[in-house]
Amino acid sequence: MFSADYETAKARNRGAVRSKLGLDAELDVSHRTLCRVSDISVSGARLQTYSGLKVGSVIWLTLPLVGRVSATVKWADEYNSGCPFVAPLSNDMLAALLAEAGR
Repeated sequence: MFSADYETAKARNRGAVRSKLGLDAELDVSHRTLCRVSDISVSGARLQTYSGLKVGSVIWLTLPLVGRVSATVKWADEYNSGCPFVAPLSNDMLAALLAEAGR
């Protein structure tokens, strides 16, 4: 069993409950680079990047244990961005990611 800090979806007008974590991932936009997943849900993730992402761009995110997932940059401010996944993660995938991050 894992534990995580949950933020209710309704309180933040989100489609799914998000879990805070710090997980290294790989981002592929025009070139491959590292990023940090600062929170995640089955429907998307908030990323911290070393360079800004353009709103509306489609990205590929390589997550540990899950592999590559496609997402669209919905919002971005400097080095943080919100990216809904094109296809949602399964609950099992999310649980595995949280366990990997020690949550």
